[in-house]
Amino acid sequence: MSDIYEVLAIKYGHHARNASENFIGGDLHDLPMPLDYFVWVIRNEERTIIVDTGFSEDSGIRRKRQLVKPVADGFAAVGVDLHAVKDVIITHMHYDHAGNNQLFPNARFHLQDSEMDFATGRCMCHPTGNHAYDIDHVVGLVRKVYAGQVAFHDGDHEIFPGISIHHIGGHARGLQCVRVNTKRGPIVLASDATHHYQHMEEGRVFPSCDSVSDAVAGYDILRKLGGSSENIIPGHDPMVMKYYPSLSDATKGWVVKLDEPRML
Repeated sequence: MSDIYEVLAIKYGHHARNASENFIGGDLHDLPMPLDYFVWVIRNEERTIIVDTGFSEDSGIRRKRQLVKPVADGFAAVGVDLHAVKDVIITHMHYDHAGNNQLFPNARFHLQDSEMDFATGRCMCHPTGNHAYDIDHVVGLVRKVYAGQVAFHDGDHEIFPGISIHHIGGHARGLQCVRVNTKRGPIVLASDATHHYQHMEEGRVFPSCDSVSDAVAGYDILRKLGGSSENIIPGHDPMVMKYYPSLSDATKGWVVKLDEPRML
């Protein structure tokens, strides 16, 4: 059916860190709590949509993030023709979500008005506001605006049958999540609306944050959209690779199918 999709999470990066770095106010136990970095593929027989484009190699080096596998290799491994992709959803413009947009020369990029306003406005005049953005990535997306390759959205919108975007904010001014119909029902690609399952479950907030109140309110939006927590996919939790089955033996530990039921 045209409104039922396969959804893949492709792991491309990793960062070893402790829990104290992942919560406002730190964490008393401060156990290891690493970040994994993902891009996502939504597809069926009619269309293929990419969600986020990951960080570039040079950005990863500067920020001391491990590039496990180049983003382009991940897309190639699952059979995505980069030149044939017509639509890319950018959940927000942080370095690790919008760093390889040049891979998709023929795509239209779906973005919230408020995110472009934020990333090119007065908040970028101070390191506190701009530290999560890479200027070259931002300028590259501005160039796509002038080329007519950006579709701006103001809030929630169904961009295709069975695929909708929902503005949340909090972590970034224009952060949006993606709701997708699958054979197991609707799932929500939360992106950084919840970095780990633990953020949403405990109502705690990641330190890089534009609005704490919006971030906390966003957890309720995710639950409303996804229902069960099993239908909500965090943006950086390594457990995603353990909860869902691999696409194939060749992609074990690299690509998982989110449209299948959780295994744990």
